[in-house]
Amino acid sequence: MKSLWWAVLLYLTVSTHSYAATPFQEIKEAYQESDAVLVDRDGEVIHQLRVDPLARRLDWISLKDISPTLLSAIIFAEDRRFYQHHGVDWLAVCAALLNKLAGDGHRGGSTLSMQLASILNKDLRIGRSRRSLGQKWTQVQEAWKIEDTWSKAEILEAYLNLVTFRGELQGIASASRGIFGKEPHGLMDWEAWVLASLLRSPNASIEKVAERACSLGKGQKLQIDCVHLASTVRRALSGPHVPQPRAALAPHVALRLLRPNESQEEVRSPVRSTLDRRLQSFAIEVLRQQLLWIRTQNVRDGAVLVVDNKSGEVLAYVGSTGDLSSARYVDGVLARRQAGSTLKPFLYALAFDSRILTPASVLKDTPLDLLVPTGIYRPRNYDGQFRGLVAARTALASSLNIPAVKTLELVGADNFVSFLRRLGFADLQETGEFYGPSLALGSADVTLWELVNAYRTLANAGQWTELKLIPDGRSQTSSRRVLSREAAFLVSHILSDRGARSETFGFENPLSSRFWSAAKTGTSKDMRDNWCVGYSSRYTVGVWIGNFSGDPMWNVSGVTGAAPAWSEIMNWLHREDPSEPKQTPTGVVTKKIRLPLAEAAQTEWFIKGTEPNVTDTLIQHPSSRILYPVAGTVIAPDPDIPEDQQRLFFEAEPRSEHLRWILNGVEVGPAGYLVMWKPHPGNHTLSLVDGNELVLDSLQFRVRGAEHAD
Repeated sequence: MKSLWWAVLLYLTVSTHSYAATPFQEIKEAYQESDAVLVDRDGEVIHQLRVDPLARRLDWISLKDISPTLLSAIIFAEDRRFYQHHGVDWLAVCAALLNKLAGDGHRGGSTLSMQLASILNKDLRIGRSRRSLGQKWTQVQEAWKIEDTWSKAEILEAYLNLVTFRGELQGIASASRGIFGKEPHGLMDWEAWVLASLLRSPNASIEKVAERACSLGKGQKLQIDCVHLASTVRRALSGPHVPQPRAALAPHVALRLLRPNESQEEVRSPVRSTLDRRLQSFAIEVLRQQLLWIRTQNVRDGAVLVVDNKSGEVLAYVGSTGDLSSARYVDGVLARRQAGSTLKPFLYALAFDSRILTPASVLKDTPLDLLVPTGIYRPRNYDGQFRGLVAARTALASSLNIPAVKTLELVGADNFVSFLRRLGFADLQETGEFYGPSLALGSADVTLWELVNAYRTLANAGQWTELKLIPDGRSQTSSRRVLSREAAFLVSHILSDRGARSETFGFENPLSSRFWSAAKTGTSKDMRDNWCVGYSSRYTVGVWIGNFSGDPMWNVSGVTGAAPAWSEIMNWLHREDPSEPKQTPTGVVTKKIRLPLAEAAQTEWFIKGTEPNVTDTLIQHPSSRILYPVAGTVIAPDPDIPEDQQRLFFEAEPRSEHLRWILNGVEVGPAGYLVMWKPHPGNHTLSLVDGNELVLDSLQFRVRGAEHAD
């Protein structure tokens, strides 16, 4: 055995090693952190997310950013003649051989260069058994190659960034932050001894590590209180070693952008996002403060989304409030919740665009009973009051429910569902029949992502494009016009009208900003969801507040829940830049009109062609209505009567030759007398229109097929 070892030593001594190692810079560039990094639009780190489940490697640390105390402790513990040898310390090898012959195999002769070679070459890593002589020889060759082309500083830097210290902690950055919670340049003497002690046996017991750390300190001629050191080491090494991320401001965006895609392609870090770090931090703090303010009203969760109107870039994305949330990993921006009144602007936009209503159209806000499959549906306003006759402008701005239900009857629930789909609302039911009249009050489930982009479409004069989280355009940029400029302008003008809003909200409320803005609140059934979404000339901001569990809040409306957070974020965005009102499209005209019960005339905006013909016109309320059939009627043909002899009559009040019947978009006759119609199976929409093509009343009814008659 002795002769074999001497033979190996002789062979190592006389062998040549003229081949070169992989360059240091190439090793450094190939290094990958276990945490992917998300940066904001300006390159600042905004979130750090672990993507490698097998090891924890943080950023590469330069030698100049590592504590000199640690460097000296590492060299003293592992390779005292590091700066004198050329890859192999023959004195250490001889000492190790003598110790082995003496029966002591604990001390090895591997230099830092040899250990680095083992890290870089996976075939040299120690498994369950010790390295063979062949592996040892290869390790020496690799060490020589490294020493031939690398400087000592590069060897030491690479070693400290690649070596495993304890458990899954690889590299000095991971070890320093994970064990001591500090950067490598701030390590003290005893911390350096602990880390140096871990190199020889990363998973040694706390007692063994403390013993070796004490020995290292004494070996460097320092006065050590080993008892105190042992207790300090115990505190440092007990419990999980989890390095704190450099930033953790956008966890839900990080999950979307930093995880490997479906093809398992690795994400190259860092990834630049469209987020603004300062705005993201501000939005998080505003949401947290608002939730703390109303926490006693059974509110635990919230979300915020801020986007740039022109580019569609997402500037702030807060999916939850972190430790305040009941379910911090749920993404509130993408969670589907009931929309409440936030869908009303799109309902009126469709009515304006279809020229069914104008902002001056008078609607009835009176008690209403509707027949639905489950019984009688009785919509009520939030405050339980009825206003009688109101203009469409007031009905939308003050979020009155009964006029909205009447408007849905006019435009048709199916048409409204189709329109919402064009606005980007996914996963809606195929027909409006599924929702019934409650669709006008927001019974559909939507996401904050969809809702904010739909409001952004209003801000962009009816042009829809996708939102983006990646500034380089990796997101698709499809574009479509879903609404006329004129209709979008009318809705924006109404949502910014403080006077029209005052009927329900008063003149002073969080929606009233010092600059031009248009906003709408919404509260779902039983106060389970609370929304405020609105836009200025440059930004669209959406806030959702509620509980991920679906628990109802206690007396929290849109104005008291989500709106204060919306207002504070919007004010911060425009702390320096103004927001100017929308420019009037060429297809919009003004007209002086006088509403019923109004004492004076007022100026109203109209899509050209829908304005009254007479100056200072008194806008009459649509007193004309459909008497029969009743909304929601289901008609079953009588199998005992010949099909050709069965008829359904339409009756209006009052009967007038100036009014006409429109059935499924086709005129069927004047409303001056009873109109007889042969029933056809299916769902039908019947409308009563005047000479200006304005719909005065509309309803839906159904005719069963003959095979279903009873």
